[in-house]
Amino acid sequence: MSRPPVPLSAEHIPPGTADWRTPEAQRWLTAVPARWAHPLWALLALVASLVWDVVAVPAALCTSADPCGTDWLGLGTAVVLVLTLYWVWRQPRFALAGLAAVLAGFAADGGFAAALDEPSALMFLVAAAFTAAGLVHRLAVAGRQRSLALEAAGPVAQPLPAAARTFRRGRLSFALAALLLAVAGFGCWQAQQVADAYEERAAGATHLSGRVTALEQDDDGVDILKVEAEGRTHRFETAFPEDFPVDSRVDIVVDGDWAALVAEPYDAFGWELLVLGGSVAGLAFLVNGVDGLTRAKRLRRGPLPVLRVLVREGHDDGRTWVFATDDPEGLRPVLHFHSLYAVEDEDEDDAEDEDEDGPDADDDPAAAVELGKIAEILRGEDPAPALREAVLYGAPYAGAEVAFVSRDDADDPEVSVECSVTAVKPAVPGLVERGPQRRKRKNLRRPVDEIAVGMTPTAGPRVWTAHGFSRAVGLGLLLVQGGGIWAALDEGPSWSWLWLVVGLPWLVTAVATALTWRITADRDGLWVTGAWRVRRVPWDVITSVRHSDDGIRVGRARDSSVDLSPTGWAWLERRLGREPRAERVVEEVGALLLRPELRPLEEAPTGRQGMPVGPPLVALSVLWGAAVLLLL
Repeated sequence: MSRPPVPLSAEHIPPGTADWRTPEAQRWLTAVPARWAHPLWALLALVASLVWDVVAVPAALCTSADPCGTDWLGLGTAVVLVLTLYWVWRQPRFALAGLAAVLAGFAADGGFAAALDEPSALMFLVAAAFTAAGLVHRLAVAGRQRSLALEAAGPVAQPLPAAARTFRRGRLSFALAALLLAVAGFGCWQAQQVADAYEERAAGATHLSGRVTALEQDDDGVDILKVEAEGRTHRFETAFPEDFPVDSRVDIVVDGDWAALVAEPYDAFGWELLVLGGSVAGLAFLVNGVDGLTRAKRLRRGPLPVLRVLVREGHDDGRTWVFATDDPEGLRPVLHFHSLYAVEDEDEDDAEDEDEDGPDADDDPAAAVELGKIAEILRGEDPAPALREAVLYGAPYAGAEVAFVSRDDADDPEVSVECSVTAVKPAVPGLVERGPQRRKRKNLRRPVDEIAVGMTPTAGPRVWTAHGFSRAVGLGLLLVQGGGIWAALDEGPSWSWLWLVVGLPWLVTAVATALTWRITADRDGLWVTGAWRVRRVPWDVITSVRHSDDGIRVGRARDSSVDLSPTGWAWLERRLGREPRAERVVEEVGALLLRPELRPLEEAPTGRQGMPVGPPLVALSVLWGAAVLLLL
């Protein structure tokens, strides 16, 4: 039996506060970006075009006239580009600015003219245009959501609660940004030190012209260039051996035992990589801090629209889920965000004193309730997070900051104020946790009666098979498997072959399962087809059917469970606005387990259970390995 939401007393609800009911909430929720505007597609398009450009367009040669030194302008462009890829996912406004900067650099480098002759450059422009269209669409949708929220709230506006007005945002982001930018600055200084040291020594060295006599690799696989100049052979490490063919002429500088190629004067790649990583991460944290601080200040600027809602804290990651007021079961989430408690400054000392003494379970009813919850957990029960009545301050839309007032517990007379510390996001179907059944039986994300509505008894067996996402995961792992075999065998017999012994069995199992997993339900039980065999599980021995992000698990009495993993990519499916297929399968199988009248009436005929593909995949892997050895 579900518990009623924890009520909020009337004195904490501003007069005239409107209820956010399901019709208005669903209108808000349907005003989400179209699927084509999902940031994943823009990122894939941009990354694919960049990879194509790197592969298709040859890098500039390292020459004496144009040596390969530290390219600070190119490094800065790379920083902006990587930040833009991150902002495409998280910060549409900043992504537009970053994309404009990247296109400006592209134009300055002659990219628009090259697009007429180079397909890779044209592909980048198309990807950039597609990304920009998606970003503008997402911002327009956010504005539409804000208008719908204001319409639902009506003309009532209230100032932010006092505790929320003193809440500070962005301090941790600023601290991390300062640390990471300092690291980037140190890397920049060190790279410049390497360049200056070379320039200083080369200024007093002897400049010679030599002939490349050989190109070889040392024991560590580093390319070594042998250059003969004035009867002496010099050895140089090179990152671009293709730029220096045998018998070609190269310029070198020599100072005693020290010598360097003029075309490749020094190697500061490690420091440049540190600059790139530190700058990207530091600027990302800095922008996040500034954005959070700005949004928090905007929230405190004046009276805000208010909405009466229901909230619930998530089990696993502490998300705050928001529901319509007429959804007392918490079945249809509207939005979510992470939040922290806000405490008024003058009350902090009192709170610290209370924490030092600690609550007494004999005198404090709330403490007794908490001890009761702990006892339930120790007994193996997981209490459901309580739904709470709340007043939401601020117009919610994708990317907004909000605050809310609620009571943590029915026995606690005090209200708490919480402020968002991550941007508001519309809820994705299937992502929210629905009470204690999330822990006890993950397949039952919805009530059994609701699942059973679309299920009727059938004569023949019910069959669930691997779907598109699952097969995509399988194909991706198959590519990893093939590449891993090639990489391990490429250098001949070595210790790296141990990775094949350790990792190949798992990869083969995962690939075979993801490509062809199958569950068949008939009158007497389940047929579960995995990578290596088909197993029969009668209904009377099944104790549970569970789903997690890595697969499906059928629990059996007095025996180990039957596992299928992976069965897709639940995280990505939810982010794309789809209910994970494997999760739906678990719900329906769980309904058959609890409602025998829904089970098929006949036994599955021979041949309908599917065929494991693990053994053929092993043979294919052996053939691939033999082909790699023959090609080497």
